[in-house]
Formats: sequence, C-alpha cells, structure tokens
Amino acid sequence: MTTGAGNMDNKDLSEAKAEGLPISYNPKEDFGTGDVTDLDEAEIFLRDNNFTSGYIKELLADKKRNKRLVRRVDLVLLPLLAGTYVLQYIDKQALSYSAVFDLFSDTGTTQSQYSWLASIFYFAYLGSEYPFTILAQKTRMAKVVGGCVISWGSILMITAACQNFGGLATCRFLLGVFEAPITPCFMMIAAMWYTRQEQPFRAGVFYCCNGVGSMLGGIFTYAIGQIDTFPVWRAVFLICGGLTVIWGFLILVFLPDTILSAKRFSLEEKAMLVARGKLGRTGILNKTVKWYQIKEALVDPQVLLLALFMLLNEVMNGGVANFGKLIIKGLVTDPLLTTALGIPQGAFQVVWILTGTFLASKVPNFRTISMALYMIPTILGICLIWKLDRHHHKVGVLFGYYMVGSFVSSLVVALQMPGANLGGYTKRATGTAIVFAAYCAGNIIGPHAFLSEEAPLYPTGCKVILACASAQIFIAMALRLLLIRRNKQRDAAAANGSEPENDAAEEIAADLTDFEVCVLNSLFPQVCGLCMGGTNFVFPSESEV
Repeated sequence: MTTGAGNMDNKDLSEAKAEGLPISYNPKEDFGTGDVTDLDEAEIFLRDNNFTSGYIKELLADKKRNKRLVRRVDLVLLPLLAGTYVLQYIDKQALSYSAVFDLFSDTGTTQSQYSWLASIFYFAYLGSEYPFTILAQKTRMAKVVGGCVISWGSILMITAACQNFGGLATCRFLLGVFEAPITPCFMMIAAMWYTRQEQPFRAGVFYCCNGVGSMLGGIFTYAIGQIDTFPVWRAVFLICGGLTVIWGFLILVFLPDTILSAKRFSLEEKAMLVARGKLGRTGILNKTVKWYQIKEALVDPQVLLLALFMLLNEVMNGGVANFGKLIIKGLVTDPLLTTALGIPQGAFQVVWILTGTFLASKVPNFRTISMALYMIPTILGICLIWKLDRHHHKVGVLFGYYMVGSFVSSLVVALQMPGANLGGYTKRATGTAIVFAAYCAGNIIGPHAFLSEEAPLYPTGCKVILACASAQIFIAMALRLLLIRRNKQRDAAAANGSEPENDAAEEIAADLTDFEVCVLNSLFPQVCGLCMGGTNFVFPSESEV
C-alpha cells in the first residue's frame, strides 16, 4: 500500500506507521521528479510529537539555546569518537611500532613481507567497509561500532601469539575487517548531529586524535621498550588490544545510535537537532536502501573527483605511515630513540588537522582551497627527506618528515565533504563508501613504492609522494570549479524558477538527494532547479566549496 504523504495528516501517518505500512510519496503527484520512497525517520518523529514548523523555527531562532545544545552534543559525542580514534591509530600502527624491535627476527618476516602486512589490512578494509556501512544504516550504528571495536581489540591480542608471517597476515586481515566501519560511521554521525558549517572542525577534532595516538603510541611503546623479561613487540599487541576491548564496551553503553534514541536529550532538543539537520538538506536517518541513490552516487562527478583525490592522498599515507619509523631508523641506531623521535610527528599532525579544519569551518567556501593549500608543506617536506644529505643534515631530514604529514589535513576535509554536500541517506552512505574504497586502494598501493633495496633513502617512494601531492592540488581546484559551476547553475535556476505548490518540509522529509532538492521555504530554504538532460534529476542544492 502506498499513500501520498503530502495528503496525510498526523493521525493517518501515525496509524500507517503503527500498522507497518510503507509510507511514501507519489513522485508524480507530489513532485513531478525523482522516485522518492519512505519518509526520513526524523520527519516521522516530528509529526508523531506534533512539532510544527513554526514552533521549530522559534527554537532555532534562540541562538543561546542552540549554542548550549551544540556544547552538549560535543560533550556526549566527541570524547567517545576521539578516544576511539586514538586507540584505532595506535592499534593500526602497532605493527609499525613492533617493526623497530624484534618482530622481523622472531617471526622470520622479511621487509617485502612487511609491505604486504601493511597492504593486507586495507584489502580487508576495502571489502568490509561498505557492507558494514549498510549494516549500520539498517540496524543500530553505535552497536555496530562498539562490536567492531571489541572485535579488533581481541584480534590485536591474538596477534601477540603469532609465530610466522602467515599468522601475522591473518590477524592483520581480520584487524582491517573490524576497523573498516569506524571512519565512515563517524563521518555519518557528524553529518547527522552537526550542521554543514560545524562538521569540518568536529571531524578535525576527532581525526586529529590520530596525531594524539601517534604521540601516545610512541610514548607508550617507549615505556614498553624498557621490558627485558618478555618480547617487547608481543607486549605491545597484548596491552593495546586489552585497552581497546575495554573501550569497546564503553562505546556500547554510552554512544547513541541516532538523535532520536539519545537518552541525554529532551524531546525539544531532539526536535532542534533534527531541524538543524534538515536545514543542511542531508536528513537524519532512513533505513531503506534506495538503489537509484546508489546509481546517482556512482555517476556524480563530485564523488569521483573526491575518490581520485583520496586515492592519491592515501598512496602517500600508506608509505609514510608504514615506513616513517624506518626512515627515522636510518638516521639513528637505537630503536628506543627511533620511537622517541617519531613522537613530534603526532604533534605536527594535530596542528595541521586543527588549523585546516578550523579554516574550512570558519572561512566560507574554503574547503577545496584548504585541501590544496595543505599539500604545500608535504611537497617541501618530501623534498627535504629526498635531497638532504643524511649524514650532515639529520635535523633537516627529520624536520622534513614532520612536515610531510600536512596532507592529513586535506584528507580530513575531503572525507567530510560527502556528508556535507550529498543529500539522501543512501547516496551519502554510498558516496562515503566510494571515497573510502579509494582510501583503501591508496593504502594498499603506497607501501610498495618504498622498495626494500632502496632503504633508508627510498627515492622511489619520495618521487611517488611528490607526484601525488602535486596532482592533488590540481584535483582540488577542479573540484572547486565543478562546485562553483553547480552553484551558479542553481542561482540561475532560482532566478527563472517559481515556488512549487507543495510544502517544503514535506519534500525535505522524503530523503531526497542533493540533485532532487528543489524547494523554497522560509524555514527550510532550498532552490528550485531545472531538469538536466531529460533525466529525473534537477540542479543540485548549494554545495560547500
């Protein structure tokens, strides 16, 4: 049974929901464009609790109340997201920390096999990320995240018992499986709880915890390195894994699945959070997988450019993350000193990420500029590593290593753009998954640019990083031109268009993609578009540039 939601009152809608009937729009009657089914759950919440658009508008007009609400959201979410990122980074890099101790000799692993250990993690990540993302959409996101955290912590502890390359490879593969949904889910959580203007800096706050994890992991490994009664590399895996398992149970208890299920917020606060999400045209949650939105994500040039940017970015990351410690090891001989010298790199990473995401949040239409700008220190840093004499300019080489990590700021801004610019829950999840598929592919490729016979200079790896960083500047500018063109088309369409008869809130409720949004309304201001090439899509809503 299909009911025109635009003609239903609150009572009819509630009864339909209670009877388990599918609630949908008739695309021809209500819109004349698109193929829209199933209301956003947030809209059902507003209707069931009789929140009118006028009352919500009054709530949103109270700036002090909004600021208090955002602070409360920060206090509930950010510690959990940040803590998970710290542990995820330390656990993922446990292999790198162990490599400077006796991992190779105890397990008979060669440096070539080490490159494959770095890559195999991302083969698993690539295959698991989208299925877990869909699972999180259709079930309970926080429980999926918590379960995965506990699972990867357990796998890490098992890694301590490995005796050969085969055992290490199996554990690395399983670690990739269970770490796969974390970042995509966190980006969707940020898109759910925060406005488009708030998202980049919040994403930066929890993503910069990779840098915090780098510092803490270095200090932690340095402390464990003092042990002389037990293999240090095995102790690293055991202790890191145990801490992660404990943290996973905290995630299960305290991380809310959605705005609607959060117990720490009143009905009015939930209504405000829902309305804030609708102002950004991204919606809150829809558990129906919509195939037309998947197809739209696959052909959207914005998604494809972001995926290419991410691929090249993570080719660099795959090399630097796994061979950075070995680059430092080429400067000094003491493994503990190698670990200690890697600690400042985490501090640099925190600075790069926070400054880049702060600018992207505060300066209008600065995101693509930030993506390009933060490639410049990477280019300078890799040139220092590549060209300076290591015997006479060790400090310069080390400083170059610290500078190279600036590309991570561009990564964070790029990761957040699907959540900010893509409408439709399935399209947003799919766009995020495509970008993360490129993320995985880059991390698979990256370690193999660092050839074992070229250690510790790795000139081929340096050339690859230089080429990737330079190309990303051009891709970021191409993305900027695309989004500016779309916004100009949107403005031109608005100048020639007319206000549709249907209510704006009704259309936003329908889980529309960014190409389908075409409404003008005082509470949820959208822009009418023109049909593109005879398809069912219209010019996209305004994009963050």
